[in-house]
Amino acid sequence: MVSNSSAKEEEIIRKYSSTVYKIAYSITSDRTDSNDIYQNVFLRYIRKKPHFNNEKHEKAWFIKVTLNCAKSFMTQAWNKRTEGLNDEIEYRDNEKIDLEFALKQLTPDCRTIIYLYYYEGYSTKEIAHMMNMNNGAVRTALSRSRNKLKSILEKEGYNA
Repeated sequence: MVSNSSAKEEEIIRKYSSTVYKIAYSITSDRTDSNDIYQNVFLRYIRKKPHFNNEKHEKAWFIKVTLNCAKSFMTQAWNKRTEGLNDEIEYRDNEKIDLEFALKQLTPDCRTIIYLYYYEGYSTKEIAHMMNMNNGAVRTALSRSRNKLKSILEKEGYNA
């Protein structure tokens, strides 16, 4: 039998699993590394059992912890000297492949900003707070990222 706290933890993990994974992937561009970060985030949640004032605070906590875990992961010395092997070949429609290729041309911070702005619906001010950045820097990164994505996709033959 599952206790109420375990059921609540499972519900919250289900609720934020996609967001946590996508942010981790936007930073690492590697499925294995993203899975490691994903596990670390939810282990922290289970161990700390934080109290949230509301759903917005809860979501912000998961995003902030994911960003911190991913940045910590990316700065580890062993991670800088290795390069992951990508044996997986996925067949998807060309638009998704081209967009994923274009996104990988951006820095991890820019990919994260794009994800938080377009997929999670956060404002530049909220993103700046989560990422410990200046609001102007986030707006500039967002604008430059849009232009770079447009340029890359136009080179691929899309009218962006």
